[in-house]
Amino acid sequence: MEILIEDPITTCLSPSVYDMICKLGFEARENCDISSIVTQNGEVCWTTITDCVVYTESAQGLDYGGSVRLLGPVCQAVHLHLSSLTKGQFETRYSSGFQWTGVPELFPEMFDALGSLQSLAISLSLMKLTSCLERALGDVYLLIRKECPFLLRDLIASEELSQVFGQSVMDVLKVFVGSPRGLNLRNVLWHGFAAPQEIPPKYCSMMILLTAGLGQLLKGYLQQTKFTLAHRPFITLRSLEDLIVFPDVTYEVLSVLEEVMKKSTFILKIMLPYWEVALLNFKSHRFADCAILLLVQLETGLRKVFATVNKCPKRLLTAESTALYTTFDEILAKHLNDGKINQLPLFLGEPAMQEKAAVRALVSIAEAYGARCHPVSQLKKQVLSCERSIGVWPLLPLPEGSEREAQRSEGNSEINACHSLITEIVAELCHHVPETHRVPHASEHLPPEEWPQLLRELCSIPVRTLFCPRAVLEVLAVLRKIGAHCRRVCGQVATCAELRRRQWEDRSLRSRQRRNYLRLVHSIKLLSPMLYLILLLIALELVNIHVVLGKNTSEYQQYLRFLKSVLQYTENLAAYTSQDKNKWDEAVNLTQVALLKIWTFSEKKQMLIHLAKKSTSKVV
Repeated sequence: MEILIEDPITTCLSPSVYDMICKLGFEARENCDISSIVTQNGEVCWTTITDCVVYTESAQGLDYGGSVRLLGPVCQAVHLHLSSLTKGQFETRYSSGFQWTGVPELFPEMFDALGSLQSLAISLSLMKLTSCLERALGDVYLLIRKECPFLLRDLIASEELSQVFGQSVMDVLKVFVGSPRGLNLRNVLWHGFAAPQEIPPKYCSMMILLTAGLGQLLKGYLQQTKFTLAHRPFITLRSLEDLIVFPDVTYEVLSVLEEVMKKSTFILKIMLPYWEVALLNFKSHRFADCAILLLVQLETGLRKVFATVNKCPKRLLTAESTALYTTFDEILAKHLNDGKINQLPLFLGEPAMQEKAAVRALVSIAEAYGARCHPVSQLKKQVLSCERSIGVWPLLPLPEGSEREAQRSEGNSEINACHSLITEIVAELCHHVPETHRVPHASEHLPPEEWPQLLRELCSIPVRTLFCPRAVLEVLAVLRKIGAHCRRVCGQVATCAELRRRQWEDRSLRSRQRRNYLRLVHSIKLLSPMLYLILLLIALELVNIHVVLGKNTSEYQQYLRFLKSVLQYTENLAAYTSQDKNKWDEAVNLTQVALLKIWTFSEKKQMLIHLAKKSTSKVV
């Protein structure tokens, strides 16, 4: 990183943002009576707070600067109030107001951080608070709508949350975390612009109180509407393979890293305390805190490299409210806004550390590391999991006579037609398998017994994850939903087949159930190759996922509609094959319709595999 010249950088906040956060809230000197803000029982008096929000003359927008000036003394009063409480008093008065967040155990930790007077602990607390607040607000939004807005500012500006909390309350949140024209505490911290000493502790205290107050308002809304707040589950890493990627980090390695941190030009000196505390958290096995701090500082360091190699030093600072911040989206993009090539990915191709013997193992592991939690990796896992599950189907024992009876009782014309169509579509798809990963006969009619090997080959192909634009992520999300339903079908078919087999042998099936079991036996031979076909389609499209950026808006929407029709098929198939439905004839009919749609779309040459082939032909 010798290319990075050491600069005497004292702040990453632009002048107007610095004034908003560090100065405006301290201009008004009057004292506020805490009893007008919160009662002895911990009930938040929202009117006192909302009265401080100022609107523009046209009343069409907020006067953010004026609001911060008036809210400054209120925040100071709240900070002094919380500082005067014991931990027991704090929990007695406010713990019930934090339950709605789903992580109430975090707030006593935040109270301790306030009492420590350590600026870095307060910044970390505010990062945790804004993160859990964003998720909790999303859960509240889902009481009314089915899909949550992608951005926090859109969530806070939504009519749905105004219905729950009131517009004036949401305007208060806009001032603190919901707009780049306000304090914007969440973004300046989570994107690594704010040094520890630049975040006034009183804003952390105020956000704690606001969170409790929101919980009190929500309680009244839930009592009135009889709704029940449900929290979306957190993602849990269950695979041992994902948890043991890196080797043990010894104290020798950590001491070397401490030396590197102090000398590296990658790390801004004003941000060094974040790195030092991250290391302390690692040693204390507080890995979540360590990851939060390092993730944010990775963005800060890469932004510094980005601004240097692309010769745009002003991009190191927070943008004004009229422009976008320089975040990971831009830092890792292929092109800059002006169309020039982003030099950062090219520069990162060079070694980024001074090599030391103690850290060589970490460096080699890092260089060979493939993303574990990225949607691309998760989709590959889904495909391989489904492939293994389908592979078990032929091993499911059938009771004597059931298969022969199934063949006699059902006609084969519809299923034979489906099989023929599957064979044709698979043959067409196999023409688009990269030559370096083709199994024998992959360009001809691939025998079904070789489909699993082909899927494994395709899932071994690296897919770029450094930068995934929104269109790529949107397609990945649909493909993952398709994969999830396929996995559900796999499990349901295996479970149902095993249950019905035992009941057949025990002679406990009624005549109608017996016929239904025969339909299962009959249709399972179609569902197996059909699911393999869908998995093959997913795997091939995944290999070419970034080609979707070559589609214009109309083509992209047509492509999404096609994927969503496949998604609809898998959703219906999951419903028909459930134990309470057992609609096996309907599943066959559904499959025939879906195959015709896939064939028709394939004939139009609008899949990503077709677009990728066109792009390659043009290059040749």
